[in-house]
Amino acid sequence: MPADPNSDPNYRLRHSLAHVMAQAVLELFPAGKIAIGPPIEHGFYYDFDLPRTLTPEDLSEIELRMRRIIAGNHAFHYREVSAEEARALFADQPFKLELIEGLAQGADEYGEARSDQAGVVISTYTHDSFEDLCRGPHLGHTGEIDPEGFKLMSIAGAYWRGNEKNPQLQRIYGTAWKSKAELEHYLWRLEEAKRRDHRRLGKELDLFSISDAVGPGLILWHPKGAMIRVIAEDFSRQAHLKAGYEWVFSPHIGRAYLWETSGHLDFYKESMYAPMDIEGEAYYAKPMNCPFHIQIYQSHMRSYRDLPRRYAEYGTVYRYELSGALHGLTRVRGFTQDDAHIFCRPDQVEEEIRRALDFSLYVLRSFGLSDFTAYLSTRPEKFVGAVADWDRATEALERAVQAHDLPYQRDEGGGAFYGPKIDLKVHDALGREWQLSTIQFDFNLPERFGLEYMGEDNQPHRPYMVHRALMGSMERFFGVLIEHFAGAFPLWLAPVQAVLIPITDKQMAYAEAVRARLGEAGLRVEIDDSRDRMQGKIRRAQLQKVPYMLIIGGKEQEAGAVAVRMRSGEDLGPISVEAFVEHASQEVARKV
Repeated sequence: MPADPNSDPNYRLRHSLAHVMAQAVLELFPAGKIAIGPPIEHGFYYDFDLPRTLTPEDLSEIELRMRRIIAGNHAFHYREVSAEEARALFADQPFKLELIEGLAQGADEYGEARSDQAGVVISTYTHDSFEDLCRGPHLGHTGEIDPEGFKLMSIAGAYWRGNEKNPQLQRIYGTAWKSKAELEHYLWRLEEAKRRDHRRLGKELDLFSISDAVGPGLILWHPKGAMIRVIAEDFSRQAHLKAGYEWVFSPHIGRAYLWETSGHLDFYKESMYAPMDIEGEAYYAKPMNCPFHIQIYQSHMRSYRDLPRRYAEYGTVYRYELSGALHGLTRVRGFTQDDAHIFCRPDQVEEEIRRALDFSLYVLRSFGLSDFTAYLSTRPEKFVGAVADWDRATEALERAVQAHDLPYQRDEGGGAFYGPKIDLKVHDALGREWQLSTIQFDFNLPERFGLEYMGEDNQPHRPYMVHRALMGSMERFFGVLIEHFAGAFPLWLAPVQAVLIPITDKQMAYAEAVRARLGEAGLRVEIDDSRDRMQGKIRRAQLQKVPYMLIIGGKEQEAGAVAVRMRSGEDLGPISVEAFVEHASQEVARKV
């Protein structure tokens, strides 16, 4: 998707470089045909129809030509032309001619419909010998581009206008920054992201896998990954209980009637799996947990004194995703939501939203995530419920965000038709933004299911309903944690917290005794009893990102001690077993 010139400070730079690159390519291939070349996040691309397939070596030649063009300090000139003039200018460029016809009919330069058709203008930008259809904006001249601040990254195939029935073009991707230092930092981040890729680390650390026999998008949690999940769930479960939530469980399937009532079969069916026939009735695998929690609420007549009710569940749901959209743990077909639904009275809304946000931040910070941005989505043009209820809910959400002094953005009109929401996004160790927690009001389901509580006036009233996902899903959250920590989990989460490394077989009995003592203290410990040399054992533990290596030789055995090395390579020297137990136990308690 093209970048936004109003929000991207590098838009003009990247847009200008797209034109410079197109000129360089046409110099290399004078018979080439050009399509479109927008700026995008972190860079730009341009699509070409060329007489031969590009190679990586071509990118170096194109970069060299781009630098020569930049050095010419050519000004970017804007001009407006008629459709006839545009057709004459680009008579030998069939893709541009197609765009010109669209422009004449009210589309934009990418062929998309525009809302301002009454004021459509066909314009071009020229620099040096190159002219292109373009609305801009651009830099003043090529001399404003740092010739060392960009890099051509890759070549890919792309169908014209994204339609496989159209010609396949060659797309060149580039990245562009204001300086060489910014470019180098970006390239470092790309390499670091590869190093932290949860799919690679998941295999190397034996955390999870995806089996062709099981199916794409369905995760197999291996013992080490499952241990981290158990620890995370146990911590969160106890935290929920202390925060006043009640745990519930619900089935994996439900009758079609349930999903008809909830509206999922009307609005969400394309993301649901085909029904299964059970004794002549259609049942669906659940895509969400909320209708089941509503049934629990409706199992009794509720009094105003019973509210709020806070139901929480680790509920596994199933959603149909195209195979091309699947991505490791972060985009799957079956996943477990740490889901909660809050049913409350109107006078309890403010407090419940504050509590939900308090709780979400506490749990996420406990996992070492601390940099957040909130996004507040407000009432759209089409909505259900009363305006007064929307206003009350939106104000409650905004006050909660402001009370926590969180940076936030308002997405005016961006809420779902059934209620406003807060999306809490976290920035990981590389500054990347991940969607995790959501606090979502719902004025639709209470109406569809006829939810009620008996008020002080002995009359039925409609409760407020709030959806709250904290980690989002265990799969996605685990993927974020793997990449945030680069697989080197803090001690409290590490599946193996220490490896005992006896130097010879003479220390094996002592190593077993040490393992038993550490196990009594609740620490997860393994013994490396392989025939490898000590340095090989240390290296293997470091590659597995085990926090501590406890080396045992004759001196350590005599002293009732262990020689402690950290996965970072730091050597803490020999300390008593009891001192290590105290040290590790305190580190676990601090969750650092």
